[in-house]
Amino acid sequence: MHALPLLRHDPAAVFACRDGLRVTAREFLADATRLAVALPERRYVVNLCSDRYRFAVGLAAALLRRQTTLMPPNQTPDFLERLQRAYADLYRLTDDLLDAAAAAAAKAPGAVPRIPADHIAAILFTSGSTGEPQPHPKRWGGLVASALAELERFRGVVRPGMSVLATVPPQHMYGLESTVLMALQGALVLDAGRPFFPADVCAALEATPRPRALVTTPIHLRALLDGAAELPALDFLLCATAPLAPQLASEAETRFRAPLHEIYGCTEAGQVATRRTAAGPEWQMFGHFRLRQDEKGTWLSGGHVDTELLLGDVIELGAAGRFLLHGRTGDMVNIAGKRSSLASLNYHLNSIAGVRDGAFVIPQAGAALTRLAAYVVAPGCSEEQILEALRQRIDAAFLPRPLYLVESLPRNDVGKLPRLALDQLSTRLTAKAG
Repeated sequence: MHALPLLRHDPAAVFACRDGLRVTAREFLADATRLAVALPERRYVVNLCSDRYRFAVGLAAALLRRQTTLMPPNQTPDFLERLQRAYADLYRLTDDLLDAAAAAAAKAPGAVPRIPADHIAAILFTSGSTGEPQPHPKRWGGLVASALAELERFRGVVRPGMSVLATVPPQHMYGLESTVLMALQGALVLDAGRPFFPADVCAALEATPRPRALVTTPIHLRALLDGAAELPALDFLLCATAPLAPQLASEAETRFRAPLHEIYGCTEAGQVATRRTAAGPEWQMFGHFRLRQDEKGTWLSGGHVDTELLLGDVIELGAAGRFLLHGRTGDMVNIAGKRSSLASLNYHLNSIAGVRDGAFVIPQAGAALTRLAAYVVAPGCSEEQILEALRQRIDAAFLPRPLYLVESLPRNDVGKLPRLALDQLSTRLTAKAG
């Protein structure tokens, strides 16, 4: 049976950094082996560890026991209970349980463990931004292939020994691929923390030796640029989960003194393409993928995707594996015979001076689409000021009615807006207005 290594570090090389303390690959394997012995005899595990190192240990231990890790889009009691009903042979792995297993006696294996390529290593769930989260199984071979493709794409700047700090959770597809898996397969140094506030991110970066990388999202990146007067120099900056405005990318490159690359992907396929956002709008597909189009849309095949997959985006194919994105298929709107996309409208909304965050929303499903709504975080701005600025940027048919000024948007850990959370926000605002 074809098998692939769990990690590619030398045993004495640093695998992770936790609160300033360095953990070698040998110590990591000992921790994973120790936990694997203590795990219950179950098929599925939900890895709820917030510490990125503990998460990696839990993932590795589950792989050693040939268990499958479930990675939900959120950790609300309601969703975890629904998971328990759907996967009866399930247990939860928390920071406390992992710490309790540390007392067990175990030695690191003499050789790096190898995991069967066809083992279902994880089941990830879509974010729920367009409806009910859907499960997508991932084989170990596919996850490894994805990580190696990313490392190959960035081989000019990402090298063994680089430290990786992230603001995204490891339970998300992007966080799993670009922090945990890339560290395992690229002999990188995984930072265990997940700082949130700009001052905490800057302090963590300053304490991290170079070369160092930051893996983040547009919403976190904007907060960093707005909230910190001085930013530490980086060697690599990676962004994903939503289209990044080129002006924001250029500012980030200037202030971090590092190249910024953006990833395009989805839970269903994982990472598909990258671009240097400040250099132009085109995406460059990973070489092992193929795209084709028909009346249904754009289909992806090859590489670490098991079967041909219909992508949920409007794509304009170019030459040599390049393409342009024009928004989500479900985000295309047609009002009074005029067409646009939520991605384009959100870009213009967030380009307005004073707007810290904002999103256009299609009204509840089933209703006749005559007007869009919008939620905007813009302290010091009035509704009319924002509408007037939008009139200069978009067709009047797409002006939002209503436009809600709010203190914050209900974004999840990776900056997405789940549809349920938006509907709940709308209900609260409507009730308050009434």
